[in-house]
Amino acid sequence: MRGTSQNERGSAILTLPNFISLVRLSCLPIFLYLLFGRENRAAAAWLLAALGATDWVDGYIARHWNQVSDLGKILDPVADRLLFFVGVGGILVDGSVPTWFAVMVLVREGVVAFTTVTIAALGARRIDVTWWGKAGTFGLMMAFPLFLASHSTLGWHEAAGVFAWVTGIPGLVLSYIAWALYAPIALRALREGRAARQEQGRAS
Repeated sequence: MRGTSQNERGSAILTLPNFISLVRLSCLPIFLYLLFGRENRAAAAWLLAALGATDWVDGYIARHWNQVSDLGKILDPVADRLLFFVGVGGILVDGSVPTWFAVMVLVREGVVAFTTVTIAALGARRIDVTWWGKAGTFGLMMAFPLFLASHSTLGWHEAAGVFAWVTGIPGLVLSYIAWALYAPIALRALREGRAARQEQGRAS
């Protein structure tokens, strides 16, 4: 009975964490509309900040309310990556963030995303995000809305520019440390994933 219930949870689609991830994805076109269609940097910054602040919500609910699903394991990281690429890319096109800073973030995210997909296709087990990666992502998700706010009509736009660097530089450094630590973790995940599949094959 217990194994059956776990399988049912894993195959579930309509869960609260999955709904939150879908809402976050559906807000990305709204962000682009506010930024380019309405040219309202302040509103776009607030929306992006809200999306970044809810980054941990779906994962927290999935773990603590026992709503982890196979779809959620794919949907959550996809939402996170798209949030980065769309958000950072949009702000880069808008010109509200230094090009070198945005490019360094996008290159790192692109390589990590490509590597993750590749090793998963090769049979690696799922890789958990490290503390370095979580801390780096948190700093960057705070920095980019602040960069955008610093070029808006908000009354505190000058302070936003200062805080963007205060959160952005540590976030960038931590994200690159996480990237440096990613290679051995990925190789170990690949070995363990293949070993687990071989054992399953022998057992069947």
